[in-house]
Amino acid sequence: MKFCGFCHQTKRAVVQLKPRVLMLAWEYPPEHVGGLGRHVCHLGRALVRLGTQVTVLTRGAGKTWSDEGVRVVPALPYCLNPPEFLTWAAQFNVSLMECAVKEFAPDEFDLIHGHDWLVAYACRALKHSWDLPLVATIHATEHGRQKGLHNPGQGHISETEWFLCYEAWRVITCSQYMRSEVCNLFGLPGDKVRVIPNGISPTWFFVKRKPDPDPLVVFVGRLVPEKGPHVLVEAMPFILREFPKANLVLAGKGPMEGDIRRRMYELGLNSVVHLPGHLDDRGLKDLYSRAHVACFPSSYEPFGIVALEAMATGAPCVVGNAGGLAEIIEGGRTGLKVRPNDPPGLGEAIRGLLRDEDLRDDLSRSAREVAYTDYSWDDIARSTLEVYGEVLGKRFLPSTTGKRAVGTPVAASTGDGGAELELPGERNGGTEREGPGETR
Repeated sequence: MKFCGFCHQTKRAVVQLKPRVLMLAWEYPPEHVGGLGRHVCHLGRALVRLGTQVTVLTRGAGKTWSDEGVRVVPALPYCLNPPEFLTWAAQFNVSLMECAVKEFAPDEFDLIHGHDWLVAYACRALKHSWDLPLVATIHATEHGRQKGLHNPGQGHISETEWFLCYEAWRVITCSQYMRSEVCNLFGLPGDKVRVIPNGISPTWFFVKRKPDPDPLVVFVGRLVPEKGPHVLVEAMPFILREFPKANLVLAGKGPMEGDIRRRMYELGLNSVVHLPGHLDDRGLKDLYSRAHVACFPSSYEPFGIVALEAMATGAPCVVGNAGGLAEIIEGGRTGLKVRPNDPPGLGEAIRGLLRDEDLRDDLSRSAREVAYTDYSWDDIARSTLEVYGEVLGKRFLPSTTGKRAVGTPVAASTGDGGAELELPGERNGGTEREGPGETR
């Protein structure tokens, strides 16, 4: 039986202070297109703050680099012009395995943590080659994204997701909704799955509200059907009837962009709907600070990290009553929920918020408090360490127990026995700060 990491013996258990974790992910900032890369980035940083040694093997070019203590090792995908995405994914897994063999020693890690099906083959190969336990996080499923499996390619992706879950010693999902989905789809026993939500970086709480003079509705996310950007476009005529100066910003990229632009032209919305493409964190914070309403009308959403970011900045939220979004938002308290794929209903909900400034302020205040209280990355990292401990049969003591991330807001006493969220920017004259690594 081999020794893992740096351990010392106690009467009750072996306590490992610095577990050594290899994470595999198909994206990592700045080379990311969705929420998965940002999840891996912030989880890795938080684990490092708690004393964990984290290495991320991911897509990219160049040399190994350090991201706030996270060792990021890029693997360059083959340049063979594959005929379709599944072939690219298979080639990418070979690149990951080649890089792992070249860069790492077999006894360098205690555990492998894979994120989604795109790294499943490499995870399985390294697990068995190095005789290490595997933990898998399933961020979404193909069945959920496509609302069923309609062709062999989708079926193959779903089978690969099952394969990763089968090989993993523990499976992590980001919501109860996703836990139910993977258990039902892949026949997983309930005691194999742990629910750990996404988190929010402290720097999002530094954003100062500065709403635009005219009503501004914003959407952030990939331009794909399940995220509902096209539903927002269809809802705009209903909004413009009452608020003719309203504007809509769809921040993101995706395969629906061409269809959205055509529909904008058909509805005469070219001067009303704006598509700035992908925005970095600084751009997103500025966008949220100017928004009267942040809208995420998803029909399928495992979690909804963009909604959490909007909540932290104080942008009032309207979300589709689906998946993880329905767990994050408490209707009428931290945001409004609408039926997915219902442009008139969505338009009415947004109009109601635009009419009522007091409601917007109430939702903003409550949402910000919930985001701060319930979705700290440091707390999420501690929960992840508990899963690692289950797998390795050890109890981990974070080396910085009780320490929050740099720049985390503090709770200030209200004098009446309660506490209110005191924003750090308000303590130094309202100046917004960027946290480490936020500008990419």
